[in-house]
Amino acid sequence: MNATAEAVIDAEGRPWWLRAHRALLPDYNRKAASYWWAMALLGTAILAHTLRTLLALPGSSQLQVGAGVAIAMLAGVFPVRIPRSKNSFAAGEVFIFLLLLMHGPEAATLAAVGEALIGSWRTSRRWSSRIASPAMASVAMFGTASLLDAVIGATRAHGLHNPGLLLVATMLGAVLYFLLNTALITTVPHLKRNQWPTLREMFGNFGWIGITYAGSASVACLLFLTFQQSGIGVLMAGAPIIAMLLTTLHYFFRQQEADEAVRKSRLDAAEREAELASHHMRELEVSERRFHSAFTHASIGMALVSFDARVLQVNAALRMLLGIDADQAIAQLLFTDFVDPHDAATLNDHLMQLNAQQVQSFTVDLRMRHCRGVETWAAVHGSFFAEVEAAAPSVILQVQDITARRQAQAGLHHIAFHDSLTGLPNRRRFQADLGHALERVKADPRRQFGLMFLDFDRFKLINDSLGHAVGDEFLVAVARRIQLHLRPHDIVARLGGDEFAILAEDLDSERYAVTLADRLLDVLRQPFQIAGTEINTSASIGITFSGMGYATPAEMLRDADIAMYKAKSGGKARYALFDAVLHTEVSHRLRLEGDLRRALADGQLAVAYQPLMDLGTGRVTGFEALARWNHPELGPISPMTFIAIAEDAGLIVALTDFMLRSACRQLKEWQLRDDSFSELNMHVNVSGNDVAHPGLVARVNAALVAARLQPQHLTLELTENILMERLEAALPTLTELRRLGVGLSVDDFGTGYSSLRHLSTLPVDSLKIDRAFVADLQRGSSEAAVVRAIILLGNSLGKSIIAEGIETEAQLEQLRRMGCAMGQGFHMSRPLAAELIDTMLTSLVASGHHLAGNPRTERPVLFH
Repeated sequence: MNATAEAVIDAEGRPWWLRAHRALLPDYNRKAASYWWAMALLGTAILAHTLRTLLALPGSSQLQVGAGVAIAMLAGVFPVRIPRSKNSFAAGEVFIFLLLLMHGPEAATLAAVGEALIGSWRTSRRWSSRIASPAMASVAMFGTASLLDAVIGATRAHGLHNPGLLLVATMLGAVLYFLLNTALITTVPHLKRNQWPTLREMFGNFGWIGITYAGSASVACLLFLTFQQSGIGVLMAGAPIIAMLLTTLHYFFRQQEADEAVRKSRLDAAEREAELASHHMRELEVSERRFHSAFTHASIGMALVSFDARVLQVNAALRMLLGIDADQAIAQLLFTDFVDPHDAATLNDHLMQLNAQQVQSFTVDLRMRHCRGVETWAAVHGSFFAEVEAAAPSVILQVQDITARRQAQAGLHHIAFHDSLTGLPNRRRFQADLGHALERVKADPRRQFGLMFLDFDRFKLINDSLGHAVGDEFLVAVARRIQLHLRPHDIVARLGGDEFAILAEDLDSERYAVTLADRLLDVLRQPFQIAGTEINTSASIGITFSGMGYATPAEMLRDADIAMYKAKSGGKARYALFDAVLHTEVSHRLRLEGDLRRALADGQLAVAYQPLMDLGTGRVTGFEALARWNHPELGPISPMTFIAIAEDAGLIVALTDFMLRSACRQLKEWQLRDDSFSELNMHVNVSGNDVAHPGLVARVNAALVAARLQPQHLTLELTENILMERLEAALPTLTELRRLGVGLSVDDFGTGYSSLRHLSTLPVDSLKIDRAFVADLQRGSSEAAVVRAIILLGNSLGKSIIAEGIETEAQLEQLRRMGCAMGQGFHMSRPLAAELIDTMLTSLVASGHHLAGNPRTERPVLFH
């Protein structure tokens, strides 16, 4: 396809004529579209023939034709609308038929096209109408004019031509033009509806419009006859006169319409005023009757009362709402007699405000006194009321029963503030009660109270072994048993899961809370019979007191929770008090958490590296990266402390990322120092939260890529307990890490509960013997037997064995004889800063030993 052809094809491959068709005729069916295109093309062809013919006329004739066409088009801009009618006519038809008589069908056709074009632009915004109307006028006028021209020629040829016959023929031609043009135009909508038009539909407007066409033709014929007698001067003088007459007629009709509109507006206004006056009189006559009818038959309770609450009148709906018999006299009673005494004063206050015109109306919810003692709530709306004949103004009360709504609100309130399972207050309600208790203590320090936080020690085991349905029944039974052993005003709530809290107010001494805790521990140890199963459990309880000076409920709950965890860590099934010592520990921990967060953000942590050695050759094979934190004020912080804080505070992911980036980067620097260091390996510990993190593989890969370190030179260590607790969730992640090429090692092996089946299937490369077994390693001891069993187990499963915590030469020799391949410990080297490792590697290179040593002639001890 060449460039010209491509230019007419749009993005969807459609040619220009199809796009034009869809733009012009979006709502046309095939028949209507075919008809439209036929008329448009035929009209265009006739117009082209007309222009070619007119261009052959002499200059004077062309000037006359041009003037006639311009006048016809100008007349189309200002149609004359007939008053009190929807019809209008344009004076352009006079000049169209005059051009027909003077210059033939072509001149008349051009004028008809021009007038139709102006008319369609004035009345329609659619291009399909703006194109079709001139085209159809071209077809209709050319056909009619050609026929009329032939008739006139035939009369001349047979000597029958005379002015009267010419006048009649011209008028008939005008009517025929109107009929033909109307038929062509009305065919389009009927084809779109697939329905042929009737003659009535096509020519229903013939009356006025047909007459105007015939009249216009007669005027044109008379002007033509005058022109034949007197020349062009008559036309030049007559045209302005006709235009002036038509303009005058146009503005006369417009003025008639305006006058008619003003007259009608005044008449309508007078009728409305008379109707309003009459309506007002009727309203005044029936207002009292209508009010009493509405009052009596209203579906809501209504009462007329004085400003001192005396009842003047009540309707049947109010009697039914209050349960009052129809024959019971209540006039002159006080309306407040039917209101709950607790709300009566509220109603009186509103009546006084209304009487003093401080308010225009009021709405208030009141408890009403139903005759049968049923609690009834009503929304009472009161407003000022005065009748013309009344001696004094009064108040109209509208009383609507809202008991169902109040009950629903109470139900929703209970749902919002109570646990759906046990019916106890939930955490939201308990926090509100705790907040109120703290406020009371601030107002009166003598009103001390205690807070107890309970957590069941084996609830997860109940859920996992017996199912959640049994677990739910257990929680309901526990809630009931706790309630039975509390004072009436003590509050117990379920905070969530198996966590409960007890608010014990108005304590004479803290001893009551301790006594209550002992009693609850005893009763909760007693078995529960749930679904035919005897369940034994216990609880851990944390206790704190308002005397600690709490400001918010959250702080008090936090400290009770901390005390509960202290009880759990002390052996469970006991209670613990939150005291000053524990408060100090918590404050210290909170401070460390904040400092650790800043240390991670500011890069204040460091990494120490402990060498790993081949016990058979004395060769350094790699390093274990260990996090170190030297607090600017407190000095070195134990990793056991700050790693646990990082776990609890959600900082462990950031800490692990720091370790991965630092260790991988440092190892790559050491590998590049000498070719003999290229196979050094780095061990980095990861936590249970890291294993559960969905992005662990991506994080490890990012650290490797950033350091340009090969994956096989990195080993991740997981403790045995973490691995087994999260085995199902961790397995896909571990598999992805092994697929990446990263090594995996089980740390602290021997202290957990992994099975042989798990060890044989887990994608791990090495097992690290826990330092507790190495520390007590003696010939013939049980620890020696465990270590020997681990080494044999690892070798049989194809796992490398690494011994931790080697601190003596005897331990080293014994492990070597047992066949342990790898080890680390203070006997070989303490964890060292990267600078000291640099010194060690430099000395190895300088001595020519590199990383290889002879274990029989050289002690495999690097630094102490």
